[in-house]
Amino acid sequence: MNSNPLFNHEKHYLTLNNYLKSIYSKKVFKISLNGNFSCPNRDGKISTTGCIFCSEKGSGDFAGNPFKPIKEQFQEIKNMMHQKWNDGYYIAYFQANTNTYGTLEKLKKTYSQIVDNNYIIDENVKILSIATRPDCINDEIVKYLSELNKIIPVWVELGFQTMHESTSILINRGYTNDVFEKALSLLKQNNITTIVHIINGLPNETKDMMIDTVKYLNSLGIDGIKIHMLHIMKNTPLENYFKAKPFKVLSLEEYVDIVTTQLRYINPNTVIHRVTGDSPKDLLIEPLWTLKKFVVINEIDKLMRKENIFQGDLCIKL
Repeated sequence: MNSNPLFNHEKHYLTLNNYLKSIYSKKVFKISLNGNFSCPNRDGKISTTGCIFCSEKGSGDFAGNPFKPIKEQFQEIKNMMHQKWNDGYYIAYFQANTNTYGTLEKLKKTYSQIVDNNYIIDENVKILSIATRPDCINDEIVKYLSELNKIIPVWVELGFQTMHESTSILINRGYTNDVFEKALSLLKQNNITTIVHIINGLPNETKDMMIDTVKYLNSLGIDGIKIHMLHIMKNTPLENYFKAKPFKVLSLEEYVDIVTTQLRYINPNTVIHRVTGDSPKDLLIEPLWTLKKFVVINEIDKLMRKENIFQGDLCIKL
């Protein structure tokens, strides 16, 4: 059952690419920036180790150089991205660490370098996207983001990973589900687009548990979702945990089965920003099949076409 006009023969779910092309009529790609923010899960406020899967760069392995000004980062990465795409619009994406963790003055100093009352760094920047934690969202911050949202669409990306509190403790997430729900509600009340990150393959989680996470998020009316596979990387607490207590790592076939099922429980109008993630090749320990990103995506597409299943076809029946 095809319930969204942006689904097609190739893609049985609402891809970010198709969604953006329907609005802007051309390619829109991300300029990944590093605002040199810290994280309460690293600086001692919550803990000093971070989430156990997080790299030393705070999930900003592909972001800009934090020691360079934002404008310089933007130009460098823009030029690099144009080697892949000749033409397109941009998403200014603050990716590394927790990008609302700081004083309001710090936030304004950072984001005004991209957009301010009478200023946008480049006329082709169409969206400001900010990755953060739910426990670093409050009324003051959301009010400021709401003001920016009147100038340019603002997206907030929340790292969530799982609805299961026992797993969140194991991975040292550092906050409870009610904190996430409060942040999500505050953002929604202020009409700020919210994207949520989840991770499949977390230690001890079953397929049903992973499905329950997307059902939970679907019930909260999120705008978008990023689905990742757990990467076990060098120099992370997860590497030490995996060596001490080896757990089952999902195979490609298992991952594809889980993701296609998850998509069926997600509202057909929710944008699917990712169905797999990236890890630096030199850091990745397991699973090595994630290095073949396009193989993973193609296998998901093939299974959905073969089974004639679509995003939301089980959600609608609930």
